[in-house]
Amino acid sequence: MRLGIFCCVSLLLSLDLALAQTPKPGSPSPSPAPKLPEIRPALVGTAPNSLINTIDTADLIKKGQKEAAVMFTCLVAPTGQVVHSGAYRGTRGSELLEQELLKRLLTARFIPAVHNHQLVLAIFYGTVKFAVVNGKPRLRIFANQQLEEVDKETDFIDPQPYVGQDSKFTGLHYPETGSTVAVTGVVELGLKVDEKGNLIGMEVLSEQPPLLGFGNAALTDFSEAKFIPAFRDGKPIESNVKIPVYYKPSASSIQEQDEDQSPE
Repeated sequence: MRLGIFCCVSLLLSLDLALAQTPKPGSPSPSPAPKLPEIRPALVGTAPNSLINTIDTADLIKKGQKEAAVMFTCLVAPTGQVVHSGAYRGTRGSELLEQELLKRLLTARFIPAVHNHQLVLAIFYGTVKFAVVNGKPRLRIFANQQLEEVDKETDFIDPQPYVGQDSKFTGLHYPETGSTVAVTGVVELGLKVDEKGNLIGMEVLSEQPPLLGFGNAALTDFSEAKFIPAFRDGKPIESNVKIPVYYKPSASSIQEQDEDQSPE
């Protein structure tokens, strides 16, 4: 499992970097861009530098990758650039696929999310499935992590929390656990999001380890988030979904704990 924290500082810095596209003095004025839709989720896309077209399936077969699936999440900037990503919950024997996925996410370009006719920074939740059929690779990437949707290979798209405008989502914040050992927390949240992207229901379905505050941290972090709503057949819909939320201690907090425990 490789997943970093989408913390407040990294989210906002990434947004600033993505939007820092100031034209040079004296450069010609760009042509007017076509009007953006009112709302659109971040999408994998089909451009040459999209994720689906950069994963090296031939190399995966050569290395011996068999049927496998991996879930992943990434921050998609308004430019379409991936500014942070992580993979998790891979099936048995999916290590090669996970390595290839993380490698390609570093340079892949997505179609960015749009809210209120403006490009926004959003979290994309996806699942990659790989198989070898009659000696040929079969690669599928889904914009959701709902097992029943992935198994049926539908076009369902998970709701995506976004940063800015009327959303007060600022990322994940590692809680004060009271533990003397720095641990990674995993929370499964159940979310109900209406067709306009409003969060109308949320509950902790599970948290590991328990009793260290990770569940409450997830509820707090998402409580004021707005979402690009779920989409099906190209239309926004109300949805009930489950999403995993990972809390990983920062390197500085681990160092502080090591110093506290060192003998004087």
